[in-house]
Amino acid sequence: MPQSVPPLDDLAAPFQIERQPVRGRLVRLGPAIDDILTRHAYPPDVANLLGETCALAALVGSSLKIEGRLIVQAQGDGPVSYVVADYDTTGALRGYARYDEARLGQMPAKFGVAGAKALLGHGVFIMTVDPGPGMDRTQGVTPIEGETLALCAERYFAQSEQTPTRVRLAVGRFDSGQGASWRAGGILLQIIAEEEARVAAAEAWREAEFLFETVGEDELIDPALAPATLLYRLFHEPGVRLFTARALAAFCRCSEERIMTVLRAFAEEERADMVEPDGRIHVTCEYCSRVYRVEPARVADG
Repeated sequence: MPQSVPPLDDLAAPFQIERQPVRGRLVRLGPAIDDILTRHAYPPDVANLLGETCALAALVGSSLKIEGRLIVQAQGDGPVSYVVADYDTTGALRGYARYDEARLGQMPAKFGVAGAKALLGHGVFIMTVDPGPGMDRTQGVTPIEGETLALCAERYFAQSEQTPTRVRLAVGRFDSGQGASWRAGGILLQIIAEEEARVAAAEAWREAEFLFETVGEDELIDPALAPATLLYRLFHEPGVRLFTARALAAFCRCSEERIMTVLRAFAEEERADMVEPDGRIHVTCEYCSRVYRVEPARVADG
């Protein structure tokens, strides 16, 4: 029986450095991130930031031991006021960014892509675990201090979880000959030794960090570079074991039922002001841009 070929895209896979107290996860996003980013006409810098946020949500969320959701968000006083990615343990991923186009246009021209600090300004970086209805959310909040989203994440883990962590994120457009599409990738490395054992594990962590630094952003999004090959390039000296990957997909949880619930929370007079010239209430999902056209009478009947 022929062996199945592991997927190269839209996956989150854990890995372990052999005989070392160091583990990590690798994320590769192709069609899923292209779907998320092309549903809005995001300027390139904003699309890059949102792509990184989605990759980070998948990196961290894929480690959850419970069913539920991980929400990664950042908000500040910069040209991008809000960016969020929502991952759930089925592998569904969605994201959205809110920005001021005029303020973006006033940013000084610079070489390369603007980073998280330049786009978000002063604000906070937040990770939220939502285990579902009837259960309490847990949330960690840290200031936006790093110039990149990866640095924000590293400082979050250092401050909120006291876990030495390294993160690298990459987003770019790739032309396969049939038109350019968005891609994203990320890699996360953590020491798993208990705090009292970290002194003994320090040399292994320093070696892993040194090897981690050699990964290129182009490698994280290269569609021709298999995850196993990338990890072998990085960690072939100590050895590395790649475990079964989880499939990822762009998926929005919006629905007509949810929209109706939201509309019924408004007073009748407020809903009357929402009616468009065609006699319906139009509601656009911020995440996927789907437009719901609702008959006012249906809302009232509920």
